[in-house]
Order: sequence, then structure tokens, then C-alpha cells
Amino acid sequence: MNVTVFAAREQDRPQAAALAKRLDAELTVNEAEALQAPLALRIGEEGLSLVGDGMVLRADFVSMLPRLRPGKLQGEMLVRAAKLKGAPSPKAFDATAGFGEDSLLFAAAGFDVTLYENDPVIAALLQDALERAKTHPELASIVKRMHFHEGDSIGALKRMAEADSADEMPDIVYLDPMFPARSKSAAVKKKFQLLHHLERPCSNQEEILEAALSVHPRKVIVKRPIKGPHLADRKPSYSLAGKAVRYDCIVPPPQTD
Repeated sequence: MNVTVFAAREQDRPQAAALAKRLDAELTVNEAEALQAPLALRIGEEGLSLVGDGMVLRADFVSMLPRLRPGKLQGEMLVRAAKLKGAPSPKAFDATAGFGEDSLLFAAAGFDVTLYENDPVIAALLQDALERAKTHPELASIVKRMHFHEGDSIGALKRMAEADSADEMPDIVYLDPMFPARSKSAAVKKKFQLLHHLERPCSNQEEILEAALSVHPRKVIVKRPIKGPHLADRKPSYSLAGKAVRYDCIVPPPQTD
């Protein structure tokens, strides 16, 4: 999908030019022209935004602050699914980072998180959110534990498995493969429609699950639609379910020497 990059302010034009070059995207200084494109990346005072289909999407961690408060965070279903015993310095590997909200929950819960996002446009939006969060008084200490990489997480997991370094292995591998929107909310459907211009539903389910298991985590957590099938038809050890999604938790058997 072709993306057009434009700057809302003259002072943002150098950043827009650099981003367009990195993405091999069209650059314009005409906002009206940019908004006629199927997708546009807008750089402005509020950061980097994705514009298309009558919607504006922006990765933003500030809106998640209420969920990070004491008494709220531990009630998050993902945090409950990620609970481990005997892990004073837990590590998580988010193989499908998206806008990074779930990784933020991991980091707020004390995990050191490695994030991978393969789509360059989504990666740019996530990187922008991380940079803005570094200067926020309530988020800076949390995002310090988030280490972002643009690229293929399957390859990264395979390289990690080959290196077989105990210090690098994550305690948890988290998978949130793209799936078709099932919500009846028009806004949610539009959001997924916009993201589906960039990323298609996961077609390599077996490969990504096997890559996750290859690093011998204590747990693989897979986010699924509440009534969706198991990833790669792999029955989980147990699941935590909410109204719209569930977390399938796969607990591999302990390694033997």
C-alpha cells in the first residue's frame, strides 16, 4: 500500500522528508493532496498520525495511564495471564508489537520487553509514541524497559534459539496476530479496516508459534478473538477470557538436560 507523507507545520518538513525517504514514500507539502491518498502519514505538533478512510490513528501511551494505576494494572487480564512465580527480573518478547499497548502493560508490570514490528508504517508510529513517552514524567521510567526493533520477529526468535544464551531467552513470548474485526462497533471496524491496509491477517500461524516455542519460554501467550480458533490449532494449557478477546496460555514442559 502506497503511503504519502506530509508535515502539518513548516518546522516538521525535515522530519517528514527523512521519514518519506526511509519508507520510500511520496512526500508532499500540500495537505489537501495528501488527504486524497488512500493512506497518509501526518507529522504535526501531536506527533505522527496515520490518516485514511476518514479516520486518524496515532500510537499514544498517555491514554493508557488510567490502566497503569496501582489497583488497576494487576487486574488487567494480560497482566494476570503473564504472572510468573520465581522471576524477579522477568523478560517478555512481543513478536507482534503493533502500537505497543500490550508491551506497555508488560513493562508497567515489571517486565523487560523486546518488541518487534514488521510493518514499516506501524513501526514508525510506534517509534514516535515511544520517543514522546520518554519525555513524559509518568511514562519515562516504564518505556525505559521497552526495547523496540523494526523487522521480522520470526527470524529474531530463530536466531535467539540458535544462540541458545540463557541470559537472552525470554520468560514469555507474546503473540497477537492480526485477525479480522468481530466487534459490532463501527469505530472498531473502521480501525481494523485501516490497519488491514498495512497488515493482513496472520497466514504463517504454525511458523510463528514454532519460533516462539523454540526459545523455550516459560509461557507463550496468544491473544485471540473470544470465539476464534486456537492459533495453529494448538490447544492451550489454559485460557483467560473476557468479553471480546481471550488469552490462550501455552506452558511448555520444563527443559531437561
